[in-house]
Amino acid sequence: MSRIHCAMDNRTSSPAPQEELLKTTLFRQESSGITYRIPALIYISDGETFLAFAEKRSTSRDCDAKILVMRRGTHQDGSIQWSPAEELTTACLPEHRAMNPCPVYERKSRTLYLFFICVLGTTTEQCQIRTGHNKARLCYVTSKDNGQSWSKATDLTESVIGNEIVNWATFAVGPGHGIQMKSGRLIIPAYTYYIHVRCFPFHFPLIVKPHALAFYSDDCGSTWQMGKRVDIKSCECEMAEIIDRDSKSHLYCNARSTQGHRVEALSESSGAAFDKPHFAQKLVEPCHGCQGSVLSFASPQHTRQEEKNCLTSDTKTWLLYSHPTNRRTRKALGVYLNTSPFSASGWSQPWIIHHGPSGYSDLTQCGETERFACLMECGVRSELEEIAFVEFSLSHIMNNQS
Repeated sequence: MSRIHCAMDNRTSSPAPQEELLKTTLFRQESSGITYRIPALIYISDGETFLAFAEKRSTSRDCDAKILVMRRGTHQDGSIQWSPAEELTTACLPEHRAMNPCPVYERKSRTLYLFFICVLGTTTEQCQIRTGHNKARLCYVTSKDNGQSWSKATDLTESVIGNEIVNWATFAVGPGHGIQMKSGRLIIPAYTYYIHVRCFPFHFPLIVKPHALAFYSDDCGSTWQMGKRVDIKSCECEMAEIIDRDSKSHLYCNARSTQGHRVEALSESSGAAFDKPHFAQKLVEPCHGCQGSVLSFASPQHTRQEEKNCLTSDTKTWLLYSHPTNRRTRKALGVYLNTSPFSASGWSQPWIIHHGPSGYSDLTQCGETERFACLMECGVRSELEEIAFVEFSLSHIMNNQS
């Protein structure tokens, strides 16, 4: 018996009603065509602050991305008050567009890193894949005051990727949050379209496949390194740290796929390499795939003795995952719970938090509590209509399984 079934059996013998969450729209598509896409969310415990990021685009097309935007949320009088949207004017390079926000907080130095890519002009991803000429740059900005001010952009492309870039048709980070492991290592999830075979003597790419990987730092973000690629085709990804019963750390990767199911992989080297990638049969993808979000959190078993009696989990951490649940189209965003992260069948049925069109999302935990938040693309007719924020608890998830 799984953890989730045991907990629900202790509460009631009939299904709990689906609970409607309060959604707060943070970014809304404008009549002029301006569209906000690619959400990223982080909660900074030091300042009890949410930071919500997105791309501001002149149209919904990827090539029309312009600049990254942000809103700051703080708890006041029992609700979350949000600042007006602001453009991150330093998070860019000349003649490039900023895309794929990926925030991570470094605890020791209390520094917020916002990673992103800068792509030359309006060059599309498909153009780079077709020609084999990468036009993306690996960049970040930092903030020491919870996003109130930002440094100038740092370009890491040469120092971190180096000559390997000639084998990359293009690449990106995230999108969505990065993590800091218990060891202090910072992890930035990423993917590359790797050129496996070229046509000589013209050097056109013949075989190009996407592969997830991690960038990581062991010195509070001063220097960065690049991990090895996940072996099988895997695209946009997020990562989470799993702590087993012996307090050993494992880095979990959950990546987009076009094969009908998500790709999962584990790293025993904290992101330097990933082993045994496989398809997660319980996590479905629409035909072209979609980005999803994952996070880990400390299991609450130590405070719930009655549930501990039927616990089957072999870890000290559980996983949450958000993604559209419809196999045919981007619709019905669900939140899944995994109380046995090493089990291929550990994922619960999803709790649907938005029944209409939905797309990219990002999850965060609100400090060390059992409360979480999700920033998601959603709408009535199209997932491009808005990016909305919802907050919920672990009990919401456990009581609202479909």
